[in-house]
Amino acid sequence: MGSYVVRRLLQALVVFVGVTMLIYGAVFLLPGDPIRALSPNRPLPPNVVAQLRHQFDLDAPIWQQYLNYVGNVVRGNLGTDFFGRPVLGLMKERWPVTLRLAATAWFFEIVLGVGLGVWAALRRGRVADYTILGAGIAIISIPAFVLAFTAQLLLGVQAGVFPVAGTQDGWPMSYVLPGFILGAFGLASVSRLVRSTMAENLQADYIRTAHAKGASPARIVLRHALRNSLIPAVTYLALDLGTLLGGTVIVEGIFNLPGVGQLLFSGIQQQNGPVIVGVSTTLVLIFLLLNLVVDLLYAVLDPRIRLD
Repeated sequence: MGSYVVRRLLQALVVFVGVTMLIYGAVFLLPGDPIRALSPNRPLPPNVVAQLRHQFDLDAPIWQQYLNYVGNVVRGNLGTDFFGRPVLGLMKERWPVTLRLAATAWFFEIVLGVGLGVWAALRRGRVADYTILGAGIAIISIPAFVLAFTAQLLLGVQAGVFPVAGTQDGWPMSYVLPGFILGAFGLASVSRLVRSTMAENLQADYIRTAHAKGASPARIVLRHALRNSLIPAVTYLALDLGTLLGGTVIVEGIFNLPGVGQLLFSGIQQQNGPVIVGVSTTLVLIFLLLNLVVDLLYAVLDPRIRLD
């Protein structure tokens, strides 16, 4: 087990270096001068431009810029943006909104996704099964921004059930509708995944043995079939949490939620490289950590898996 954890940590380190190197290069090798973009209407004096470029390491080779950045990340410093604001401070102000939004979306994925998947598997070949599968396909086929604008119009503007934008009403009212939109694709995917694995496990030999031993239907479904059916779903859900955190840009923009996704979007608009790289690096670290946790959870859910 210990050697497996060490190998996974080394693999995560390689992935982190490779991904952050690509992100850093893609941001700071783009055409244009972000320093001159700070004052588009009135050009900055050459000595001020040179001073700012030196302050942000932009006058150094790209490889040296990247090494300096990684060294700062290891020390817990994501640097400052081109306006002199600490990137970590900007993210701390906005993380609560993004975490509430992602947690709400994840809740819908877990509760509704797993619940509908189990229900469809138990009603395999019936109307409920076909209805759940059809609804899942429809949700997956609709772009997120179309679903968001439609729900915002119908449930927010016309029906007045949910707030249209902002966080003035707090949790959960301000987060239910955008959270459901954000988690809709994952919800549909989880329900289809649980349904297929659950239907397969219900036909397995160990389920027949449990029936023969007189186990109750609830025990058979929850203790035996569902436990093994959750392995691929847990993998998807854990990795999708990182996707939810990084995929809030569109939803936060449509519902005007001041989260990390909106910070990333504004950083792209302003060519604020330190903000883009800082937010992206944080999301990469979260994704790698969740991936490691998933691998370790395999042994808990299925004793047949041996991590030597």
